[in-house]
Amino acid sequence: MAENNRIIKFICDVKGERADVFVADEIEDAAAVPAVSRSGVKKLIDEGNVLVNGSPCKANYRTNIGDVIEVRLPEPEVIEAVPEDIPLDIVYEDRDIIVINKQRGLVVHPAPGNVSGTLVNALLFHCRDLSDINGKIRPGIVHRIDRDTTGLICVAKNNAAHISLAAQLETHSMARVYLAVTEGTPRGGSGTVNSPIGRHPVDRKKMAAGVKNGKEAVTHYETIEKKAGFALVRVKLETGRTHQIRVHLASIGAPVVGDPVYGIKNLRGLDGQLLHAGQLTLRHPGTLEEMVFKAPPPSDFIAFLRKNGFELADRPEDMI
Repeated sequence: MAENNRIIKFICDVKGERADVFVADEIEDAAAVPAVSRSGVKKLIDEGNVLVNGSPCKANYRTNIGDVIEVRLPEPEVIEAVPEDIPLDIVYEDRDIIVINKQRGLVVHPAPGNVSGTLVNALLFHCRDLSDINGKIRPGIVHRIDRDTTGLICVAKNNAAHISLAAQLETHSMARVYLAVTEGTPRGGSGTVNSPIGRHPVDRKKMAAGVKNGKEAVTHYETIEKKAGFALVRVKLETGRTHQIRVHLASIGAPVVGDPVYGIKNLRGLDGQLLHAGQLTLRHPGTLEEMVFKAPPPSDFIAFLRKNGFELADRPEDMI
C-alpha cells in the first residue's frame, strides 16, 4: 500500500452479499471522492487492497454479518469542474448567496462519469465567486436535490455564507417544503414519518426506511388534494437523507408518481418523479433577515394535475 492511500473500514451488516457489491455501495455511502465502481472495487480486490477479517478476499466472497472489511483506497483522481454556459433560473442573488430554481435532469455537482453539464458547471460560468469549503468539484454547494427533482436550491458565494447555511441545515432552522404527486394517498392523509434511512439490505442500489444502522430521517406530510387515485402532498423535511421523501412516501404506501426507483415502473410518459422543492426559508448569512423563496411547479407537474382533474392545477400559488 502506498503511503498516500486511505484506509476505510466497515462492519458488515449484510449476510450473503458479494464482497465487490457490498464494498462499492459502502464506499459510496461513506462519501468517498470519487466513488468507486464495482469494476474499480474488483481491481482493488485483485490487487490485495480489500481485506476481510485481516485477510485478502476475492470479489465473489459472500459476506457474513460482523465481518470487518478494510479497504485500502488510493487517492482520488482529480476532477476539474469547468464553467459551462447552461441556462439557470435565478430566483435571487446577492454577494453572499444565489438561489436557483433547478430544472429537471440537472445534476447538482460533477462526479466520476458525469463531469460536465451540472449545476456547478453552470454556476462557475455565471459567477466565479463561490465558497471553496466543499472543494473544487462542489464549490458553493451546501445542500442537494436529486437530478430529476425540480425546485429551489441555495448556493453559498463565500465561505462565511457557507458556514452559516450549513449551520442552519444542521439545526433544522432552514425550512424546505416540497410538493409531490403520489400514487394513492399517504397513510392517514397527514402525519410524520420518523424512520431511519440506509442502504437497502437486498438491493444495494436503493435506499430503504427502517433499516438497521440507518441514519435518522424525519419527514412531515400533508395531503392537500386527492383525485382519481392520486394525491397532491405537501412535504416538509426535518432531515435531509438521500432520497428521503421518495423513500418515506413509498414506505407508507404512496410512492411519488414517475419515480423509477421506488414507484410504479410505468412512468406515465413522465421524464422523472413529480417532486418539486417549492419553498425555501432561511436566515440571510449577512443581514440575518429571514428570507422566504417560492417557485411554482414545472409545466409537466401542472399538466399531470390538470389531466387528472386537480383543482389546484390552476392555482399553483395555493399549493405551497
